[in-house]
Parts: sequence; C-alpha cells; structure tokens
Amino acid sequence: GRHAGLALIERLQRRVATFGFHLATLDVRQDALVHRRVVGRLLGDAGFESRSPADRARILEERLTAGVEPVRETGDPEVQRTIDVMRAVADGLDRYGPQAMGPFVVSMTRGPDDALAVLYLARCAGLTDAAGGVPLDVVPLFETVDDLGEARATMTALLSDPTYREHVRHRGDAQMVMIGYSDSGKNDGLLASRWALYRAQEELVAAVDAAGVALTVFHGRGGTVSRGGSKPREAILAEPPGAVRGRLRVTEQGEIIHAKYGLRGIAGRTLGLTLGAVLQVRARPNTLPEPRPEWVEAITAAADAGRGAFRALVYDHPDFIPYFRAATPIDVIERLKIASRPPSRRSGTGLENLRAIPWVFAWTQSRHLLPGWYGVGTGLEHACGLFGVERVAEMARQWSFFRVLLGDVEMVLAKADLGIAERYAQLAGKAGEQVFPLIRAEFERTRSQVLTLTGADELLDREPTLQRAIRLRNPYVDPMSLVQVDLLRRWREGGRTDRELEDALAVTVRGIARGLQNTG
Repeated sequence: GRHAGLALIERLQRRVATFGFHLATLDVRQDALVHRRVVGRLLGDAGFESRSPADRARILEERLTAGVEPVRETGDPEVQRTIDVMRAVADGLDRYGPQAMGPFVVSMTRGPDDALAVLYLARCAGLTDAAGGVPLDVVPLFETVDDLGEARATMTALLSDPTYREHVRHRGDAQMVMIGYSDSGKNDGLLASRWALYRAQEELVAAVDAAGVALTVFHGRGGTVSRGGSKPREAILAEPPGAVRGRLRVTEQGEIIHAKYGLRGIAGRTLGLTLGAVLQVRARPNTLPEPRPEWVEAITAAADAGRGAFRALVYDHPDFIPYFRAATPIDVIERLKIASRPPSRRSGTGLENLRAIPWVFAWTQSRHLLPGWYGVGTGLEHACGLFGVERVAEMARQWSFFRVLLGDVEMVLAKADLGIAERYAQLAGKAGEQVFPLIRAEFERTRSQVLTLTGADELLDREPTLQRAIRLRNPYVDPMSLVQVDLLRRWREGGRTDRELEDALAVTVRGIARGLQNTG
C-alpha cells in the first residue's frame, strides 16, 4: 500500500503547481492617457496626444521596429514614475518568477496604440526577457459604451500589427481583453451598458478568432448590479457563444470578497458554482443559437432609448448635479479614507471624472440605487411599443442574457426605497423639486415594465428567499437613513466643519452599507 504521508506531499505539490511560492499574482494597471502623455515626451513629439490612434500606432510601430534604447534617469517626474513602474515589474519577475506578475491592463483603451505604448515603455525601461521579448501580457480595457463598440476594430488593427502579433506569438498565441462594466454603466445607464458588453464580446470573439489567437475575456465587474454584479453562475451561462471557452477571469471587489469567500464553506460553494458554469458552457455544443434577429432589433431599440433617458437626466438636466451633490452623501464619501483609489479618475469635478464606485455608493446610501435601474423602464416601454409586449416577453422567457438582466434590475428595484429617497431629495431644495418627480416616475415605469414582462405580481416573487431577506433587512436600515439625513443637514448648515457630526455621518455610512450589503 501507499505510505500514509504521500497524500500530504501530493497535496503540497498540487498547491505549489496551482499557486506557486509567491503570495499573490500582482496585476498592473494604468490609464492610457498617462501613457500617451509620457510616450509623447519620450519621443519629443508635443502633438503626440492629439494625433489619431492610427497615427500614434504607426509612429510606435516604426520606433519598435527600429529598436528602442533603455532610458536613463529623466528630469520629468511623470516620465520617471512610469519608467520606474516598468522597472519594478522587471524586478518582480526576476525575484519571484513569471507567475508573480499578472497582466498589464491599459484603462480607457481607445485604439491599438494604447497597447503598443506598453511595449515601447517596457523596452525604454529595459523590461525584456532572454529572448528579447517583453514578458508582459498587455490587456486592453474597453470601458465606455462607445469604446466597447470600437473594440473589434481596435483588436483587429492591433493583431494585424506585425510587432504586436509577434509579441502575442511570444506569449503563447493568447490574448486577454478586459471589458469594464462600471464606466459604461455610469456614462450611459444599465441597459445600454449590458447590451454593449454583450455585443463587444461577440465581436471580440470574431476578431481574435480571425487572428488565430486564444481569447480570454476579463470581466471588470464590481459588487453592485450597476457595476456588473450578478449571480455568478447565471451570468456565465448568459454570455454570448464563444466568449467562455474554458477560460474566465473576473474581478471581485470590496465587501463582495468577504460575502463570497469570507467563510470556507461559502468560498467553496462560490468556486463550485463558477467552475460548474464554465464547464457547462464548455460542454455545450458549438451550435448554440445566436439571439434571434428580432430580439437583437428589440434590445438595440430598448438600449438606445434607455441610454437617451439616462443621459437626458444625468448629463443634460441643469439641476441634476446640484441634486446629486445634495440628495446623496457624496461629500461625506469623498472624505472617507476607505478606497484604493481617489474618488475622481482625472482632475476635474464633473461626473465624467468621478469614479464609478463613489457614484454608485452615494446612490446606494440615499436608497435611490438609481444607476441600477434608471432608463430601463423607458427603454423597455419603447421596445414594447415598437415591437409588441409579446416579443419582449418572449425574450424574457427564452433568452438567458435578457432574463438575467431583468432579474438584476428586479433585485435593485426591490432594494431601493423611494419613500426614504424622498427624504434625501428634500435636502436638495428646488433641485429636488425638479429632479425627484422624474426619478419617481421612471422608477414606477421600470417596476411596471419588469412585472409585466416577467408575469409577476410583486418584485422577486420568483425568488421568495431573497424577497423575504430584503423585506426583513430594509426596515432596520430605515432609522439609520433618517439619522443620516438629519446629520447631513446639520453638518452642511455648519459649513462641514463639525468633526463630531462628520464622524457620526461616517458611522451611518458604514451601517447603511452593511444593512444593504452593498457599497459601490
């Protein structure tokens, strides 16, 4: 028989093979705009940033082909910081092995040049391996609805570039692409975001397949529905054909890490559901039907109308920003020392620069949960008017993507409380009088459309356990919300200088977040 200790040794070997001897793989991420600025300075080209993506890609291809000399110390702090990041990556690979460093993610990718810039900067920093290649997986991140719409063209151009195609060959003919749920939702609303993400995956599959490269889609999901949070198994099974081929990468953030992995039993269940869904997709026949053309027609119309309604309120209504600043505790959230990144992505105070996490967090605190449903009712109503309720209801019954989408919206509607939200709206004065009626009308429209299409009498009738949990939990949060409204009024009237009130507000923020089990 086998020696009793052999099983323990084999278990250790499996763990080493799976996880290595480093604690965790470290991904690197940078905004494409930073790289464009730094590359322009290194090239001595003051107009580099303002050139078209195709022109920037051509310039970088020429430089990479000609050869890049490592950069010595520079007097430019941003250039030096960028080069130092690359050198730190090289040091990590040298010290801890190739599995210690994950992909290099390029936020806000707009064109093929944004990936080529990583190769150029890596060579400037001397980040190359023994074969002369750059030992990094470059991952474009498409975040806005418009950029997702251009993802296929960008990846086709990138994989047609000789230098980049050779790099991918050097990396095992594999390409990872990240898609962002947060900014697409913040900019254009849930309906347009989810449909753009679905279409982008379809088109990425086509673009990468044509290049003979293995695709891995990296889902930049957050915890809340408006940032891509969904039931893991259902979300995976609802992905378009070819998007999950035994490979899947997702982000897990904030309180979701504890909720899904905080206890060993729950962690095992989460991983089991995820692995099971990936295997189920893998085992499905390749002839899985595409969504019917009439369904695509209807969801496209709904997404366009929903996007229009969302942007009409959030970006075009003159009282919306004053309403957001007054009817949510965003000014408290901006002062909290709890985030891994600053509240704003780039300099400026507009909504365009505010990160999605504080945006969603603020609406969750004020019980609106607006990013998770606003515009959906208008979009669905428009599609039903054009194509008939029966066609859209048929989509809800037979198309997993649409069914999951409606289920996510239904959950957000059930968590929202417009009665409490109205108390927050009163903090906004005249802006509240103008904006809150629009919010209430769209909420009722969305609720009505979801119930009609699902054939239910009440929200979450098909999920009684979740329905009961929300109904039991929400009343305990209500007193904290009312206290927060009072504290906000007093704190703001005092010029936001009272530290005791600010500390008390921070306590209410944490309490409401725990009660609703969502931040951003």
